[in-house]
Amino acid sequence: MVGYAFMGAAHSQAWRTAPRFFDLPLTPVMRVLGGRDAVAVKAAADRLGWQDTATSWQDLVAREDVDLVDVCTPGRTHAEIAVAALEAGKHVLCEKPLANTIEEAEAMVAAAEAAAVRGVRSMVGYTYRRVPAVQLARQLVADGRIGTVRHVRVQYLQDWLADPEAPLSWRLDKQAAGSGALGDIGSHAVDLAQFVTGERLTGVSAVLETFVHERPVAAEFAGLHGSSGPDAARGPVTVDDAAVFLARLSGGGLGVFEATRFATGRKNAIRLEVNGERGSLAFDFEDMNVLHFHDATEDATTAGFRRVVVTEPQHAYVAQWWPPGHGLGYEHAFTHQVVDLVGAIAAGEQPTPSFADGLAVQRVLDAVERSAADGSRWVALT
Repeated sequence: MVGYAFMGAAHSQAWRTAPRFFDLPLTPVMRVLGGRDAVAVKAAADRLGWQDTATSWQDLVAREDVDLVDVCTPGRTHAEIAVAALEAGKHVLCEKPLANTIEEAEAMVAAAEAAAVRGVRSMVGYTYRRVPAVQLARQLVADGRIGTVRHVRVQYLQDWLADPEAPLSWRLDKQAAGSGALGDIGSHAVDLAQFVTGERLTGVSAVLETFVHERPVAAEFAGLHGSSGPDAARGPVTVDDAAVFLARLSGGGLGVFEATRFATGRKNAIRLEVNGERGSLAFDFEDMNVLHFHDATEDATTAGFRRVVVTEPQHAYVAQWWPPGHGLGYEHAFTHQVVDLVGAIAAGEQPTPSFADGLAVQRVLDAVERSAADGSRWVALT
């Protein structure tokens, strides 16, 4: 694995946990953790359960005892690492969004398709797909329980930047991150909408906003903008703080999307609602074990949203965990990601979401940026 911060820790727990709760066809061995700082990466490896460390991702990719590379780095490095790993015959799991640009994402898809011919697999990490309630939502739509989709509303609301004195990090630098709230959390909103409905976005009209244009520079990012010392006490924010856009779906429905890191009081609120001709679904990740379902074909005198607690053994992934009613948490979706990836590799199948799926989301993000830059002009997606 390359990278050991927030996502690195989440992925590490998943690699450790998956073989202990699920009967996997292959056994993951956490061989080597990569990072630029030798002392820091050694401490992280000891804490997270990795056997060895490397300070060069190139050395890590070249190792003969590595079969899979898990990319948990900032977006600007995704393409270089993933393409090199695929060309070296390593399976790849890459964090989302797939890349910082369409061109990078297209190169990654080309490498993935070439590698697939040789039996090498790749997957992008849209983990919210693997929340059991989200899996149930997708199944209900696929089964026709809500009929033709008319509306999709997705919000991803956080507040960790609401304080104007919150420090700069790589996530606020366009060169490193590609975009701000749009790519960081808006990409999840796009993927969830397309995954649950089984449809794609065909066009967008968008607004992007940066509320705070300058922030104090954290010590570990003092060189982020090529400067240090007293003159680097503050630095520019070069990404969006919030993204809002309208969309059309391939089935004729309408979508409304919002992604912000300025929703004061909201910590990780991913809210999805789908309205169809025969019913509706509603999900909020801050109550992640519950799906709200309305069947409009029921007797109107008692019809309404019912609260489905998605913790029964027949729900996706749940049978391997706890008794009914004993809820799952944020980290479990990462474990389910490992389960599905390892299962696909063992079966010689393409795991999902694929790099091509990641590119599809990247095209939406690009269209949103182009629309916002041109006064919310409607931008069609082919």
